[in-house]
Formats: sequence, structure tokens, C-alpha cells
Amino acid sequence: MSDQEKKLRVTAAITREGKFFVARCLEVEVTSQGETIDEAMSNLREAVELYFEDQVEIEIPNTPIIAPLDVEVRP
Repeated sequence: MSDQEKKLRVTAAITREGKFFVARCLEVEVTSQGETIDEAMSNLREAVELYFEDQVEIEIPNTPIIAPLDVEVRP
């Protein structure tokens, strides 16, 4: 890692949509997909790195709070 590179830890949420796994970064609006979880994560890592590559000033995003939510729905 060079002097100008930083390591950031971001949160990925992965869901299955059809035959693909969709990985979303919760701190920034970046999404990717893959046929496996590993492929989706790898693709998301690349997409997030490209996202930050275009940023002039990198703000370290706040880590989201992940919590379950129960809702009532009618059939």
C-alpha cells in the first residue's frame, strides 16, 4: 500500500435475486452482483474501489446500524 492509499472497512449486504447474489455497500450507493457470494463480494470490492478512485476528497463514511424490524402485513 502506498502512502496515499487508505484502507476502509465498509458493510456489504448480500441478497439472492434469481440466480445471482446482489451485494450492496451500505455506506455508499454502490451495488454489484455475481453468481456466487465470493464473486459478488469481489465485484463489489472492485466497484467500491472505483467509486472512491473518482473522489477528490475521501470522507470516511459512517458505519450503518443494522437492526431487524418486525412489521405487520396483510395477506
